[in-house]
Amino acid sequence: MKNLDGTGLKRLHREWRRRSEPEVALLLDSVQTPYNVGAILRTAAAYRVAHLWLAGSTAPPTHAKTAKTALGTGRYLTWTICEEVSEAIEGIRAAGYGLVGVELADQAVPINEAALPEKACLAFGHEDRGLSATTLAACDVVAFIPQLGKVGSLNVSTAAGIALYELNRRGW
Repeated sequence: MKNLDGTGLKRLHREWRRRSEPEVALLLDSVQTPYNVGAILRTAAAYRVAHLWLAGSTAPPTHAKTAKTALGTGRYLTWTICEEVSEAIEGIRAAGYGLVGVELADQAVPINEAALPEKACLAFGHEDRGLSATTLAACDVVAFIPQLGKVGSLNVSTAAGIALYELNRRGW
């Protein structure tokens, strides 16, 4: 076994891209840290996220630290910046997405058991406070990522990567 070269890597990714065409978008509800937003952008590009809504105090993709972490992957993405999360939710609904909150909340279900809409927008909240009350109230489904260790929560960019993987895995 050996590491793939550039051509081998392109072939591998091409094969996986043919397996599914997920309809997924993201809502970032006041994700403030530019490094987290940049990491989410990079993961979103890797999973072909259709659109991102950046609401509240979310760091913009043009912020120097966000762009540095995203490593140029922003060119593969489209986004809408909204001052209020309610404006983003209106846009999500107008685009035909069901809203899935990824949050440690009462009545949340494990993400692997959640009934996810065919066209899903995954919502992620502030690093400390989580999703806003407005976003939680608008969610069609609220799911959490089961954790086995003694740590109480995940970094928001890590949670985004796991949730995007789970959503795509279902189509494989």
